[in-house]
Amino acid sequence: MDDDRVFKALADPTRRKILDELADRDGQTLFEICARLSSKHRLGSSRQAVSQHLEVLAAAGLVHSRRDGRHKFHHLDTGPLEHLTDRWRHRDTEEI
Repeated sequence: MDDDRVFKALADPTRRKILDELADRDGQTLFEICARLSSKHRLGSSRQAVSQHLEVLAAAGLVHSRRDGRHKFHHLDTGPLEHLTDRWRHRDTEEI
């Protein structure tokens, strides 16, 4: 796992909002994510821009996608975040 990719993915506020939306309602299509970003956050990002953000999140392991027929559903994966926090949390217990 590449921690730098996770930090890069989290550095962008739009990508953090995408993660928030997937945390609220996992398994959304690109169209659904765009609609929620527009209505809840007043973001006018194009579908292409949101798709590129999803690619960065996927490269970091934070989002996984699955196809069902013509639809592609995006799912949040918190594993990379747990990995990051575990590396610092375990250091605290080792020093005690």
